[in-house]
Amino acid sequence: LLLAMGRLHESKAHDVSLQALAQLPDAWLWIAGVGPLEAKLKAMAEALGVQGRVRFLGWRTDPSALYRAADVCVFPSRYEPLGNVVIQAWAHGLPVVAAESQGPKALIEDGRDGLLVAVDDADALAAGVRRLLAEPRLAAGFKARGQGRVAAEFSEAAVVGQWKTLFSDYGAI
Repeated sequence: LLLAMGRLHESKAHDVSLQALAQLPDAWLWIAGVGPLEAKLKAMAEALGVQGRVRFLGWRTDPSALYRAADVCVFPSRYEPLGNVVIQAWAHGLPVVAAESQGPKALIEDGRDGLLVAVDDADALAAGVRRLLAEPRLAAGFKARGQGRVAAEFSEAAVVGQWKTLFSDYGAI
């Protein structure tokens, strides 16, 4: 089960996820989000012959349940300044295959805590998913290192500690 999170917008590249799904005959894709491209993406899923293996979940208030249910998070955004989805996937122990747009490229150490693929490359996205599914040790390592990164860099304790350090460096504390 592949999970794609984000607005149904050109920048999120859900079309690339659908093209990759067409190359992964044993996979299912959940897309959580709403946006102006919903009808276009549904038509594309039908044209690719994957409509029976993709679910458009709409706006969700239970993202944790989705992350826990999935096997791989796919994040092919064409433009992404940060990549909260990457951090959320890591927090839930979910391995990530992401496009090397600005945010994911700054977050992910390719081959260490996730896989980066070229932007707009459905073949590479599908290959990354196949690799993670074929190499459970690699996926387990990504999960562990991702969760470690969340604890060390993005948890409440880590962020508060960084703010305290920043303020103390400037004599504010």
